[in-house]
Amino acid sequence: MILTVTLNTALDLTYRVPALTPHASHRVTEVRERPGGKGLNVARVLAALGHDVTVTGFAGGDTGRVLRERLAADGPRVTDALAEVAGATRRTLAVADATTGDTTQFNEPGPAITPAEWTAFLDTYDGLVRTPGTHAVALCGSLPPGVPVGAYALLVRAARAARVPVLLDTSGEPLRRGVAARPDIVKPNADELAELTGSHEPGQATRDARRRGAHTVVASLGADGLLAVTPEGTWQARPPAVVRGNPTGAGDSAVAGLLSGLAEGLPWPERLARAVALSAATVAAPVAGEYDARTYEDLLPRVTVTDRAAA
Repeated sequence: MILTVTLNTALDLTYRVPALTPHASHRVTEVRERPGGKGLNVARVLAALGHDVTVTGFAGGDTGRVLRERLAADGPRVTDALAEVAGATRRTLAVADATTGDTTQFNEPGPAITPAEWTAFLDTYDGLVRTPGTHAVALCGSLPPGVPVGAYALLVRAARAARVPVLLDTSGEPLRRGVAARPDIVKPNADELAELTGSHEPGQATRDARRRGAHTVVASLGADGLLAVTPEGTWQARPPAVVRGNPTGAGDSAVAGLLSGLAEGLPWPERLARAVALSAATVAAPVAGEYDARTYEDLLPRVTVTDRAAA
């Protein structure tokens, strides 16, 4: 089982319009609604790859109820261990422009988490990471109001104490503090990596992030794929072509690729190729946070993985 943590879950809405024009009324041609937040996106992809997943975090109010109903419809591989809170789960709105293929995103703030709710969650989380058969933990996304900024550092330490590999995917101060707790993998994008290290050169920045505490750093470089600096070596994985579409959730699919490869014991080049193919296939999917299976199968054997150390 793989555990994903989404402290700031969301109900994701996707509106498709013929063309998005500022200051104009729009006729929506398609509406999609599904559970969201980075860790839930990761869980959905992991389940599609054949892995059992438990999801935890917070859910509350009418929106939280709908999110959990939709989550139950995702199938038996996804287990709901979300903690109920008094505040209402947020919504996100993605407006997809059918003409350009671009997407405009609107994200509501999350519910305010009380100290008692946070303390209860820590107890739940500790029990989950210590459950026999837990192969890995993914800590994903932003923190809702009321959750301490060092929350991910606490969760990383708890996973390490349970001897469960832990991946961290967040940004800003939560990332800086979380890296210092020595997670097994961190997966920032280029901007998050630059903010963490002060360097805009990906190779230097990934090495610096490792010196700050991360065991392995896998950096998302957009169209240039992934750069991984690990104890076993350094690799860059690139897609065979640029894929246009909705990038929402592409990084989450990359996380799912990395975690599934970890659980299956794949070597790093194969993990990275899977992560890049899943990420690109998510951009090609019509709904934010899902991947197009045909695109994934087409791209996977054509991803180029280069040994940067040898180069």
